[in-house]
Amino acid sequence: RILIVGSGPLAVELARETLDRPDAGFRVVGFADNDPELLGKSLINPRVIGMSSDLDNIVRRENIDRIVVAMGERRGQFPTDQLLHLSLSGNVSIEEGASFYERVTGRVHLDMVRPSWLIFSGRKRQARFNAVTRIALHRIGAFIGAILSLPIASITAILIKLESRGPVLYRQERVGRNGRTFMVMKFRSMRTDAEKDGPVWARSADDRVTRVGRIIRQIRVDEIPQFWNILKGDMNFVGPRPERPHFVSQLAEEIPYYEQRHLIAPGLTGWAQIKYPYGSSIEDARQKLQYDLYYIKNQSLALDAAILFETVKTILFSRGAR
Repeated sequence: RILIVGSGPLAVELARETLDRPDAGFRVVGFADNDPELLGKSLINPRVIGMSSDLDNIVRRENIDRIVVAMGERRGQFPTDQLLHLSLSGNVSIEEGASFYERVTGRVHLDMVRPSWLIFSGRKRQARFNAVTRIALHRIGAFIGAILSLPIASITAILIKLESRGPVLYRQERVGRNGRTFMVMKFRSMRTDAEKDGPVWARSADDRVTRVGRIIRQIRVDEIPQFWNILKGDMNFVGPRPERPHFVSQLAEEIPYYEQRHLIAPGLTGWAQIKYPYGSSIEDARQKLQYDLYYIKNQSLALDAAILFETVKTILFSRGAR
């Protein structure tokens, strides 16, 4: 049973995301705010059930298990004394809105993030050992994958060559870890003049895609050459999708914290790829960044395994390809 302290857009967003996930085990009882005019008002479904200055009584009356704080720390308005008392009493759990949102949705809400929150919730030093282990496993997996996929890769190369003139492999500059660029490799799925007018977002039913290209994109065969990028150390199996420098420059100006996705190596697949459909706009990039930041903060072998499992399901059911 959750009480949300605050009534602004972020508090409403927290409630909406929680209500959309009834199986998560959380029930939003209502809101508490410092504006008496909002008392009793319904914000989305739960209403404002009390004043933030009266948290002790609300917790006892409504049998609250957890308080989620979704309001700014403005002097004279933030219920510091009440929250401190409740926290030290141990009768109720208190959680910051950004952390709760992350746990419920599996992504980081950019409008809730403050630099201090990212700093103090960063990965610990012992994560370095886990990172080395993960990189080794990713490269072993890429080596095995390259060998097993060799027959499919050979057939794909022949089909591409038979359908159209031009190279079998397509090399394109992408941004990797710490902003270093590298050349990603794919089987060519578009016409050779696909970008004669400059870089553009991929789109649904893209008329630049060849017939063979449409098939290999649908079953993700065009990604097989990226095993070589993983073996070289340019990429990992799991990580943020590597973007082109042209789009990175544009998105970094529009979206806060966008450059932070380059703190780790990009991936052949990732948390954002399995949680959000293929994006072709700035808003899509913003949504996917929220998942990328969640992955960067919480990366582990268990999370990697879950992502790879979901990726296999996506490939088998041919979802999200363009």
